[in-house]
Amino acid sequence: MPLMKSWVASANTADCPFPLNNLPYGVFSTDGTEPRCGVAIGDQILDMAAAEESGLIALGDEPLFEAPYWNDLMAEGPAVWAALRDRLTALLAEGSKEQDKVEDLLVPMAEASLHMPFMVSEYTDFYAGRHHATNVGTMFRGAENALPPNWLHIPIGYNGRASSVYVSGTDIRRPWGQLKSPDHDTPAFLPCRRFDLELEMGAIVGTDSDGPVTVQEADDMIFGYVLLNDWSARDIQAWEYQPLGPFQAKATATSISPWIVTKPALEPFRTDTPVREFELLDHLKDCGPMLYDIELEVALAPEGKAETTIARTNYAEMYYSSAQQLAHHTTAGSPMNTGDLLGSGTISGAEKSQRGSLLELSWGGKEPLTLDTGDTRSFLEDGDTLTLRGAAKGDGYTIGFGDCTGTILPALADPYKR
Repeated sequence: MPLMKSWVASANTADCPFPLNNLPYGVFSTDGTEPRCGVAIGDQILDMAAAEESGLIALGDEPLFEAPYWNDLMAEGPAVWAALRDRLTALLAEGSKEQDKVEDLLVPMAEASLHMPFMVSEYTDFYAGRHHATNVGTMFRGAENALPPNWLHIPIGYNGRASSVYVSGTDIRRPWGQLKSPDHDTPAFLPCRRFDLELEMGAIVGTDSDGPVTVQEADDMIFGYVLLNDWSARDIQAWEYQPLGPFQAKATATSISPWIVTKPALEPFRTDTPVREFELLDHLKDCGPMLYDIELEVALAPEGKAETTIARTNYAEMYYSSAQQLAHHTTAGSPMNTGDLLGSGTISGAEKSQRGSLLELSWGGKEPLTLDTGDTRSFLEDGDTLTLRGAAKGDGYTIGFGDCTGTILPALADPYKR
């Protein structure tokens, strides 16, 4: 599919992340206004509340954009999602007869603040990137036992904290926790010393389920995707994760990019999951190309200094797709809700430069990275700013998500001081 031309001129360049082919959904505000839903087009945002109030957008008997989140639309299901996209395309396409009505509803992106684009109902994080799982397993269990016996058969995951999912730009406070040194018999309560990032994609569940769903049904339920950084306290994790897995080590924060890129925008970039040693059970089998060719990168900037790109990889490196993860999530009968968020798991490639966490890049701290500034890093230091970027590259156009950033604040001097 080639670039679709818009009368919004800034949307028509090959490197613009928000062409007419994209139309991602977010929530924004300007000085003196309340947050409201918006659609990115070029360097502008279409005010959806105003468009609905004016009658330019009418999808049913009840308003869908009165609240500052996209959950109300998500709950309506794929037919309404498709109707909205068709309507937005017609309004914003080159030659639109309603251009003059829409122009007054555009807000310059440079004047807007971005907020959480949806209300997170529940959050689940997976461990579904093979290169990442192999690297981490090799570090802790040796190459012969890198992958657990179940890893090639099911997407492993854990239930996280919806309450600590934040939009890009939110500062992240270094956590306290129990740390256990091999030199001592008992743990100490200290600030995290091995704070890390995890480069992931997040899939957003649009429609509810009640009981098991197939992979195809799960794919139909997914509303869209965001970039996701699942901040990780590696030293807290090392002490607590046996036998039940991550808990406080993953509770500090999860950052997401501000724009929800919908599945229709990503359809031209569908790609297959990898060749498997074991055939998956029927309820997890692929029903076509289930991953997406999305180029990803991680940049790290020490406080007051220029950033260094420390990793480049691709979402196509995943072993399990989000649809397979969602289908697996429902197998025990657990209902899924509008606004549920599924983290893909850390996305790493086969090469060192493609590793999606500092744990891997520094090989557990044994091989510190040297940044372009001359600084070295094994794990994150206070003042560091992490930025995740992602884009699917089409024929003369780019599908972008907006940056996913977070800056590390020092741990509280006394976490219990009131």
